[in-house]
Amino acid sequence: MKTFQGKVAVITGAASGIGRALAERCAQEGMKVVLADIEEQALLQASQDLAAQGAQTLAIPTDVSQAEEVETLARKAFETYAGVHLLFNNAGVGAGQTAWESTLADWQWVLGVNLWGVIHGIRSFVPRMLESRAEGYIVNTASMAGLTSGPGLSVYMASKHAVVSLTETLYHELTLSGASIGVSVLCPGFVKTHIQDAERNRPAHLQNAPGEQKQLSQEEQEEAQILKRAIQKGISPKYQAEMVFEAIREERFYIYPPEFKRGIQTRMEDILQLRNPTLLLLKKEQ
Repeated sequence: MKTFQGKVAVITGAASGIGRALAERCAQEGMKVVLADIEEQALLQASQDLAAQGAQTLAIPTDVSQAEEVETLARKAFETYAGVHLLFNNAGVGAGQTAWESTLADWQWVLGVNLWGVIHGIRSFVPRMLESRAEGYIVNTASMAGLTSGPGLSVYMASKHAVVSLTETLYHELTLSGASIGVSVLCPGFVKTHIQDAERNRPAHLQNAPGEQKQLSQEEQEEAQILKRAIQKGISPKYQAEMVFEAIREERFYIYPPEFKRGIQTRMEDILQLRNPTLLLLKKEQ
């Protein structure tokens, strides 16, 4: 996809972070923008801000973990604009500790949003996009956590590896079918977002009971602070959105920051050389 003027974009997780930056960039490109998010007030504000800049917007509160809500999102988008050309399955959350200490609620919440949200987006939008026979493009948001390996955040990492694999499969399937729909997987590194504050959107029925989640050790607290500082020093969501649009124009599947190539290469070499996984940790000076 080379041109965007007058086309329709749908973005989940559009009220903040990368999603909001993508929505703003879509508006700058002259697109009609459908914004979806579980945070209704922030979603309305984002829509109003874009509309004040001259963009044509449609805000639809959506919990992407719920199939019927994503189906409603797709139906309303197509009813309103008669087509969708650019789909960003972007909504994401983070939670959990080690693979055995993460609670069942952690697994259900994170997989529900990060993985099932993408699945629901594919199932609700792709058939409609194919039926329209218009040029289209899909970007699924994974993470560098989906291309590398490491300790902690087991639930998050599992969800993002699944999104990478699912998106690779989708790419092959659409290519073999001859569809005019391109596909990319976005694997951000450190971006200045509020991903560490995702608990604000956690449903009541998936909250951990008091005392159910263990207290972090001193070392784990230090590691969490290192990660927090890395995110705070990360690139802006606006710059990330620019990277995404560059990749779409080039029809480049993998979108990730070049400074993470070493970690990706190390994991690939571990696999090819039948070597046990190499441990790569964030540096404390970050």
